[in-house]
Order: sequence, then structure tokens, then C-alpha cells
Amino acid sequence: MKIAFTTSGKDLNAPLDSRFGRAPQFLIYDLETNTFDVEDNNQNLNAAQGAGIQSAQNIARLGVKALVTGHCGPKAFRVLVAAGIKIYNTSAGTVAEALDLYRTGKLSEAVSADVEGHWA
Repeated sequence: MKIAFTTSGKDLNAPLDSRFGRAPQFLIYDLETNTFDVEDNNQNLNAAQGAGIQSAQNIARLGVKALVTGHCGPKAFRVLVAAGIKIYNTSAGTVAEALDLYRTGKLSEAVSADVEGHWA
């Protein structure tokens, strides 16, 4: 199973980014192989609108089944849920810390967006 983490870095020690749609990168971790890839999200960093929706569509295309991030807005939340992706919010400092929280069952699945939409 693949999990996406929002980050500004290129490895597990990188900081977890609190933003979903405008996170600089997504670290895609494969729980079955214990490997990861980093996907660039630069096209959405400065998008006038739709960053969350586009980011959600991008990680859905990568076969991600869970997202761990700081915050997720309502439009992105709807797209992620429709794609069957579970969302987990955390204030963990690094991707490695967030991954550990996920693996040990210490994260709760989000039932709704936890921030207002940027263009709401």
C-alpha cells in the first residue's frame, strides 16, 4: 500500500509540510517494499486556484491509498475521498515521525476537512 506525505524535502528526515495542495513535494512511501519516491508538486505551489484539487488528482493517479498531512481543505478532501484515499492529519515534525505514527496506529482518519478552502 502506498502512503503520500506532504513535505518540502527529499527523504524521510524531511519536515512534514502542514499544507496539502501547496506542499512542494509528496513523498510516496510503499509499505510493502519499504521504499519511497518523491513527486514534485511545483505546478501547484503558486497556482491561482485549484491547487488542492490538482494535488489530490495527482496522488490518486499514483495509486496512493492514504495521505498524511498537516491540513486538508474541503475541495481536496472531497476529491481524495472520492478516489478512496484515507486522510490523516498530524503535527508531526518529520515524514519519519508521521510514518511511525501511522504504522503504530496513533493517527485517526479525518472525517472532514480541517481548514477552510483557500478560495471559499
